[in-house]
Order: sequence, then structure tokens, then C-alpha cells
Amino acid sequence: MTTPSNRITARADEQIALALRDLYGRYGYTHYRMSKFEEYELYVQNKDFIGSGGIISFTDTDGKLMALKPDVTLSIIKSLRRSKGVQKVYYNENVYRVSKGSGVYREILQTGLECIGEIGRYEICEALLLALKSLETIGRPFRLDLSHMELLTSLIASAGVSEDAMEELVTCIKRKNPDGIRELFASCGADAEKGDVIAELAGLYGKPHEVFPVLFELLQGKETYAYAQELSEICAVLTELGYGDYIGIDLSAVNDMNYYSGIVCRGYLDGIPDGVLSGGCYDRMMKKMGRDCGAIGFAVSLDRLDLLNTAVRTKDCDVLLLYTEDTSPITVLKAVQRMTEEGITVHAASRMPEGIRADKTVRLNADGTVTEGE
Repeated sequence: MTTPSNRITARADEQIALALRDLYGRYGYTHYRMSKFEEYELYVQNKDFIGSGGIISFTDTDGKLMALKPDVTLSIIKSLRRSKGVQKVYYNENVYRVSKGSGVYREILQTGLECIGEIGRYEICEALLLALKSLETIGRPFRLDLSHMELLTSLIASAGVSEDAMEELVTCIKRKNPDGIRELFASCGADAEKGDVIAELAGLYGKPHEVFPVLFELLQGKETYAYAQELSEICAVLTELGYGDYIGIDLSAVNDMNYYSGIVCRGYLDGIPDGVLSGGCYDRMMKKMGRDCGAIGFAVSLDRLDLLNTAVRTKDCDVLLLYTEDTSPITVLKAVQRMTEEGITVHAASRMPEGIRADKTVRLNADGTVTEGE
């Protein structure tokens, strides 16, 4: 397996999207296309699943309220035909939502996949393997953090936590705030012993071989032990495939409990402060939308790669080709063609472009010869 240090450090979003499409296609996923908008009601009913930020809406010519899609998964669930077995699709779509980087609405290129139907251990491992390979394709040091929603949701459900306290509890878990968790359990009269276990679970983070011994000891004899075992076995599969060094266990990684169940994941790239990939099993979402089957998927938010491109891009082209305004277009085009056929990237201009970065600058003479230097 190629390690991140040996990969190209940055490519255009479109090139990465094409590489990911090729990756998913090799594993039997078919390309799924969809409209740019859906009925507004679909997103309002599942606003928690989409996350923070508003929805851009408009009234169609027939008076129906529509929305530019802020999410792809909901559209796929709504539109995908019902059938036995497993349906595997990937997408390369623009979504319209508030960008984490700018805080304003943006058209965001998002690439990902969905595996829907009779989901078993293989399908889960395959999806997580493709999540790892997706991060690897981008060509920077990466990490995929894994968790299991049932480790926490089962404990919380049996601990007597009030509905009013759930939002604060989830916030404390995400922030790895054990004192806050214990205080909340005490204030709402929930099971203090289970509160202690949840507080310890939220603080567990590290490589699988570091976390699982502690996790198994913590859950020994408890109803959630089987979920820890499942997570461990999945990590063992991914490690066997050569990705052990790129996996982290973060039990504070909690997606919306009303939609997600089972394994969840979040992917990170060196040089970007927050996650660029997120997903997991969302069986509860399927049931809410009237589908009696399982599902797992993830999305790569390619807009976050703007930070990566800005940080690591060292040049715009190999050669800056300067020509005089009276040079004929055919002379310039022939010179550019000769260079591009040799694999050289060229920026041709009649005057020095501001801020351009090139390995070297050459001057194109009227007779078609090239002289190095400005």
C-alpha cells in the first residue's frame, strides 16, 4: 500500500472527485444522478440529520415549496427503488449549505457512497475500507476515527436520562466533559453508575490496541460489551488490510441518535482543522422514512480541501510562456502544444500575470523559438 508521504500532496477538487468515482466503481457502486432540488418538506422533516444551517427554498411554478438540496442521502433514500439484497450507489453532486469555512451559503462539491439493503458485516467493512481509501486518494496524511453509537445509546436509554437533558448530554459527550456528564446525571436523577461509565467512554481515544483493553474492562458483564466486540472485530479486519496505523477510536464521536445506529466514522486530513469525511450506519433514518432495511454511507466534503490547496500548492504551472502581442496565435498554440505533449503544464500570456507561480519563465520569439528568461 502506498503511504501518504509518497503521494501527490494536492490536486484540484474535480480531479479528486474523478479518482473517487473510479475507486467506488471498482467496488461495484453505480453512479447515481439526481435533481438539484427536492420538496422543501423532505429537509424540514429531517433537519437534525442535515445539521446546522438554513435551507435555501423557492416556490415552483405550480406553487409547491422547493429547496436546493443541502443533503444527498435523503434524496437517495427517497428515490431509490425498493428491492431485495443490497443496492450500492455513489454520487458526485453539489449541495447548497452553509460552509464551515466561510459561514455563508456555498455550492459545495460532495462525493460519497450509500450502501442500502441487507447490510451485514462485509458491507460495513467494505464501506469503511472505501472511506479509508478515499482519504488516502487525496494524498495527505490521514486518519479515520471510528465509534459505535450503541455503546452510548443503549446505556443512555437504560439510565433514565430525561428527554430535556439529552441535548446537553450529547454536547458534554462530544466535548469529552466527564464532570459535566456526571453533574447532569445527578441533576436529572438518572442512574449514576451508568453515568460514570458514559463519562469514561466519552474520554476514550487512541489507537485500537490502546483503547480496546480499557474498553473491554470497562464494559465487562454489561449489555453493551457485544458492541465493543463488534467494533474491535471490524478494526481487526481493516488492520489486516494494512490500515491499522490510520484508524483511531473516538467514542465521543456521536452522530444524531435519532438517525444513526451502529458504526459511525469521521475522517481527517493533516492540515485541515476539522473533518472532511463523515458517515456511518443510519438504520434509524431508514425506518423513519418507511424503509425496513439497513444502510451505511459516507460523504467527502471537497470544499474543505480549499484549505489544503491553499496551504500546499507551490506552483500554478511548470512553464510561464510569454509572447508579444503581435505574435500570431498559431505560433503560440504550436509552442504550447509541443510542451504539453511532453507532459509540461504551460500558462501562455502576453504579459506577466500577477502572482503566478511557475518553475521557469520563457520568452516565445516571433519565429517560434523559445528563449529562457523574461
